[in-house]
Amino acid sequence: MRLLLPAVAALLVALFAAASQPLHAQTPDEDHGLSVQQIMQDPDTWIGSWPSNARWHENGSTLYFDWNPEGEFPSDSLYAVPVDGDEPVKVDAEERRAPTPFFSGWHHGTHTYTSDFTRKVFLHNGDVYLYNRDDDTTTRLTRTSNSLSQPRFSPDGSRVVFRDGLNLFAIHLEHGTMQQLTDVRAAAEPTEEEPSPQEQYLKEQQIELFETLRERQEEEELAEEAQEEDAAADPDPPTLYVGEESVVHVSMDPSERFTAVGTSESQNAENTQVIDYVTETGFAEVINARAKVGRAPSGYTLHLADAERDTTYTVDLSTLPGADEWPMPAIADPDTIDGVDAERTLRAFGPYWNEDGSLAVLDVRADDNKDRWLARLHPEDGSVEVLDRQRDDAWIAGPGISWFGGASTLGWMPDGETLYFQSEATGYSHLYTVNVATGETSTLTEGRFEVFDPQLTQDGSAWIFASSEDSPYNRHWYRMPAEGGERTRITSGQDGRYTAAPHPDDTTLGLLYEYITQPPEIYIRDDNGERRITTSPTDAWQSIAWDTGTITEFDASDGAAVPMQIFEPDEPNGAAVHFVHGAGYLQNVHNGWSNYFREFMFHNLLMQQGYTVVNLDFRASAGYGRDWRTAVYRHMGGRDLQDYVDASAYLEDTRGIDSERQFIYGGSYGGFITLMALFNEATSFGGGAALRAVTDWAHYNHPYTSNILNTPIVDPEAFERSSPIYFAEGLDDPLLMTHGLIDANVQPQDIFRLSQRLIELGKTDWELATYPVEPHGFTEPSSWTDQYRRILYFIERSVGPERIEQAW
Repeated sequence: MRLLLPAVAALLVALFAAASQPLHAQTPDEDHGLSVQQIMQDPDTWIGSWPSNARWHENGSTLYFDWNPEGEFPSDSLYAVPVDGDEPVKVDAEERRAPTPFFSGWHHGTHTYTSDFTRKVFLHNGDVYLYNRDDDTTTRLTRTSNSLSQPRFSPDGSRVVFRDGLNLFAIHLEHGTMQQLTDVRAAAEPTEEEPSPQEQYLKEQQIELFETLRERQEEEELAEEAQEEDAAADPDPPTLYVGEESVVHVSMDPSERFTAVGTSESQNAENTQVIDYVTETGFAEVINARAKVGRAPSGYTLHLADAERDTTYTVDLSTLPGADEWPMPAIADPDTIDGVDAERTLRAFGPYWNEDGSLAVLDVRADDNKDRWLARLHPEDGSVEVLDRQRDDAWIAGPGISWFGGASTLGWMPDGETLYFQSEATGYSHLYTVNVATGETSTLTEGRFEVFDPQLTQDGSAWIFASSEDSPYNRHWYRMPAEGGERTRITSGQDGRYTAAPHPDDTTLGLLYEYITQPPEIYIRDDNGERRITTSPTDAWQSIAWDTGTITEFDASDGAAVPMQIFEPDEPNGAAVHFVHGAGYLQNVHNGWSNYFREFMFHNLLMQQGYTVVNLDFRASAGYGRDWRTAVYRHMGGRDLQDYVDASAYLEDTRGIDSERQFIYGGSYGGFITLMALFNEATSFGGGAALRAVTDWAHYNHPYTSNILNTPIVDPEAFERSSPIYFAEGLDDPLLMTHGLIDANVQPQDIFRLSQRLIELGKTDWELATYPVEPHGFTEPSSWTDQYRRILYFIERSVGPERIEQAW
């Protein structure tokens, strides 16, 4: 804690420091080498542009990837290397613009390929193309201004089906005709008004009195009968009117009998706005942004249209076990809360049809995300039968399991009866199968590790996937029999992380390999081992002996082993800096290239100046299973913050660093933890910097926040104990806050509200620096430089060797 000077002086500094305060380390430090200006410059020119998005040509001849080593326009940055080559070549403009069929896995049962895998349909710039593997040719099938989607073959391969707008169409490959398969209309079903009794009497009187009218009526009836007979011989698809509801998804079974349409009721949730003050026009512009947490769930309906019976009906998802149970009885009684409906909103993703259309599965989520059901759909009557139920009192998530539903690992095995999926049933995300006909479930992987991006080989005999089995800090790729069993590592045993693009031959891999001090680089792995294709870092960046730090663990106060990366100087100055990563659910203690590469360089700078630096994968971080992820349920700033408090005590016990000489900083979620640390655990830290920080979770978005804290109406206690703005009176140490003014994610309103709270509380030892042209993730090197100069200044003045005992 610090003694404070009179409020007026401190406030003047807080208001004018951004313009007048001379900041430390504006030029390279002759004694220590690195400077903020140096490490925060444009990474493409300073570190070097590194490659991304590796993918094979469908014929397997060439590996393509995005790379911009010459610093040219990002749109002109496609490179390629032959499967047996080692020299990357820039792809010319003509080839880059061409509709290249890229291989993205075999996707059994989806009809992306014909059943013999000789042909494939794909999208390029919103149009549908056909690739023939036998003669290596590509044919354009559509040329529209619309953006088409969902291309697939009919089961016999004679037609290509795709979605245009609300409806599905088919192109006959032999004669080129196009057929409309569905008729979904965003309108109310038209109705005929019944005539009034008076109108009915007059009409019948006219027909009775006049022969001419009777003859005309008979002719009209005969014409209508003829039209109905013609329509029956060549029927149009049944019409489904969805009124004012939004169409979420449209799909059709392979036999083209059943059409599934998911609709959502429109909600009038009030969206937020952000103001852009520095624009090309000179006028401030409004940026429309997201809604806040607590919006009412939009209703969902799954409609089925049966062309054979010419009828439409809805699927009742509420019959699934537990679907009608209020999931939070210990937290709130919905019958006593205005605006809360005890009836849960359920959403279905799919249906996922097998290859012949005989089986269909729905992936169903509750809007509160505490239940997930995999359910067999019986399309003839719309009934559902549960195959697997995943229940989590916190929230459903994990690798291969989307937080928000959809986009999860899910697909058919080649037998057409078995579905594969991922689940955290054991506490770690693993691979499972379920026989849809019998309901029998099998476990394919198990252990204290997680599985990522599983893919089947073409013949369906084996899996290829990444996992953390070797170490939570590494990511290697493995091969395993389709039915489970022994896993064989297929990447080298070196520390680091691999992202893989499997080759169509199912043995060769295109790789992006990264290490702590090496950004991702392209490698090719074949029978001869792994060979490097790209080298991205500049000579200037590689000339510096970057310290990797040491990855270790320490025991927290509850006995858990907390992953930690520690940077230890040769000549300690008796002070420490704690870095808190963002997102919450993110892993930053690992042997790969960090998303926080700027902070990594900053930590090397701090270490050179004698600071000990620690980086934790605190509770809530990714990579350590379900219990680690959900430890912050209903209390962010609880167990996650305690891990940093414990780390402060650990440094004091093992390194002799007094808690008042320990600084904490981070951005986004890391900024939030910094605020909670200084407001609630002041004795464990001597200062902090909160960047783009969440200050009140009731003002953040709905999808992220409602998973962890529920909603403010249902669970106000969770929001109040998790929001820094309620604890601002605890500030006693120097605090720097920074924020981009066009941040549409954690919005400027957040930091302005906290600033007003600090003003009203009479707090003086804080500053706010705003960046007019910056969104949530800063883009301009000048902004990065200014921000980190200020952070370094606060570190030096609050916990450094020349710290000021009396604030400013």
